[in-house]
Amino acid sequence: MSIKKVVQLSSLTFALVSGAIIFAPDVYATQTRATQDNASQAKKKLDQLAEAFYESRTQFDPLLFATINGDNRYDNQLGISINPQQRARQFALMHKMQAQIKTIKRDQLGEKDQLNYDLLAYEIDSALHFEHFPEHLLPLNQMDNVPSTLANFASGDGSQALTTVPQYYAYLARLNKLNLWIDQAIKNMREGIRLGIVQPKAITLAMLPQFKTLPNANPEASIFYTPIKNLPASFSAADKQKLSQLYIQVISAKLTPSLQRLVHFLETDYLKAGRETSGYGALPNGAAWYQMRIKDHTTTDLTPDQIHNLGLQEVARIQEKWAELGPKLGYTGPAIDLPQWVSTQEKFKSFNSDTEILDAYREIDKKVQAKLPSLFSLLPKGKLELQLEPELSRATASDHYTPPSADGSHPGVFWPVVNDPKKYSRIGMVTLFLHEGQPGHHLHAALLKEIKLPKYRKFNTENLNSAAFTEGWALYSETLGHELGFYDNPESYFGHLNDELMRAVRLVVDTGLHAKTWTREEAIQYMQKNLGYNEAHAKNQIERYMVLPGQALSYKIGARKILELRARAEKALGSQFSLAKFHEIVIGDGTLPMPILESQVDKWIAKGK
Repeated sequence: MSIKKVVQLSSLTFALVSGAIIFAPDVYATQTRATQDNASQAKKKLDQLAEAFYESRTQFDPLLFATINGDNRYDNQLGISINPQQRARQFALMHKMQAQIKTIKRDQLGEKDQLNYDLLAYEIDSALHFEHFPEHLLPLNQMDNVPSTLANFASGDGSQALTTVPQYYAYLARLNKLNLWIDQAIKNMREGIRLGIVQPKAITLAMLPQFKTLPNANPEASIFYTPIKNLPASFSAADKQKLSQLYIQVISAKLTPSLQRLVHFLETDYLKAGRETSGYGALPNGAAWYQMRIKDHTTTDLTPDQIHNLGLQEVARIQEKWAELGPKLGYTGPAIDLPQWVSTQEKFKSFNSDTEILDAYREIDKKVQAKLPSLFSLLPKGKLELQLEPELSRATASDHYTPPSADGSHPGVFWPVVNDPKKYSRIGMVTLFLHEGQPGHHLHAALLKEIKLPKYRKFNTENLNSAAFTEGWALYSETLGHELGFYDNPESYFGHLNDELMRAVRLVVDTGLHAKTWTREEAIQYMQKNLGYNEAHAKNQIERYMVLPGQALSYKIGARKILELRARAEKALGSQFSLAKFHEIVIGDGTLPMPILESQVDKWIAKGK
């Protein structure tokens, strides 16, 4: 039946044609405005909550969540995030934000804001992971501690720049508060002794030499006086004199006495209370604690058993390649012993000085930069520099990277650890640079500072729950040595495979230590046998995993997921697949948990089809 008569009812005009209702233009406009208003309100609430979330974290721990990530607005603040009362307040705030985000209607947001919503919800949830686990009772270890971090900043080459008078006062303000942090750390460790939550004896022995170098009876010989030794010539005579006096005063009156108290406590009470066990499984509620660390670092629900078995499979797979590669390096012995043989060969150790090593890395960088445009449609403007690991932390540090500042005042820095240049092997240099330099950490971290993102996403390279992406991307970047033309060289290819083997070994020893009651010595022996490390190197690595449970798992878990997604896209898109576009999808939205990254890639594949 056809109805041709148009009926006007009040301001609402409609026509019925063949049973269908057709709204007049003014109704469409009203509905559109209402939809836009709702979307605008939802976006406004989301943006406000995102800003509040980010600022709450920077105020809670300005060192970790601001300075180290390149946000230098809070370089004069230290924060005592290990204070139990402050922790409780922060967790209460996160619960409040968790409730607030649920009031925002996700379906009213645009596509990009829906991603912001998903990531913010994920970050808030992750911030609550350790509410019921006493992380604050283990405030010190040889890899990560506030006093040594500030000592390393003294050179002005790290994340906290020292080139202006205000920057000198900002660093001084932090030194002025370090004694309060130390007092709280000692108080926490005493509580840890009472509850049986302490570091292993071996870890206390490993970090003691580092802490003993920090206090100095002569303030002008203190590492914290280094900024004064490097005063810029542009500073006025009055500023130089005033700063020198203030630094000496703070070092003498506060820093040195508090550091001496810390060393004495570690040497006596804490060492005596240290445990003989090696893993978190021996701590109260340790199994659940370790499982949460796995979740935080890998952004998966994999169990220790699943990861351990995966590690064993990967170790076996990679070792099968030794029989083919050994003869190309001049080795004719049993394949299983290839790494041990390589580690003893002087022909792979051709350096005589630190400068020669840095020059060799710069040459690798030059070759990488020439080919990056063929693999990446997104490249950062921020520069990469190379600096040797400072002497203070060289004995216990691992090679690492620090991101550039958001304002461009200092670049990204790759910090290779060189203890003796004459014993430094060139075998692993290419893959190490691809991981720590570019296209690994630098490409990801520098782009984060340049693409338009909310702050909680822009400054998110050093946080616990981003490790699967940040380290997974860096390990994936090592595989690009094939496309970059490095792995035609047997030395570089062995270095790549051996570093991949190291990440597989990590799956075995990390879960072995923390879930299977392995001793420190058993883990060291396993690493020596499978990687050819000498005892000192293996000891350094195993003690790192002892104090950072789960962190070492993130590399292999994250890289496998990225490689899996690349293979999926190549198969689905066929001739339409673009590696440069795939890389843009992976890193173009910043740091993503693995489940959200997988969703983004799947959306791209669907659009490509």
